[in-house]
Amino acid sequence: MDIRQLTPRYFVAPQIDPGDMDDLRAQGITRILCNRPDAEVPPSHQAAALREAAEAAGIAFADQPLTHQTMTPEVIAKNRALGAETEDVVLAYCASGTRSTIAWALGQAGQMDSDAIVEAAAKAGYDLANMRPMLGQSYI
Repeated sequence: MDIRQLTPRYFVAPQIDPGDMDDLRAQGITRILCNRPDAEVPPSHQAAALREAAEAAGIAFADQPLTHQTMTPEVIAKNRALGAETEDVVLAYCASGTRSTIAWALGQAGQMDSDAIVEAAAKAGYDLANMRPMLGQSYI
């Protein structure tokens, strides 16, 4: 698994597997946030299969599929509420981790310094420097 840390309680990753749940729980993950639409993956990796595996392992599961076209302020606010605003240790995943990182960044815009957002993403391997101008004010 390629898990990357954005904050002490928020991580992102590319697609995870139902068989990863015990390892995720052992790493302290208490909530999984699925940002990947079911249409992008086979049934074995769709949200229902991952939810079943996560809940069987004692991990909460939230489903908020995202595309770049659906990242509206309302959707980003819901994504933030399901992930960053919880007390859980969250792993948000999508195809590569990029969409989950962008959604996290937009949810932090106006709440966190834009340079700090870009730096956290960069440390995790995601270049959001081109988003810096829009991260200085609230998106949601």
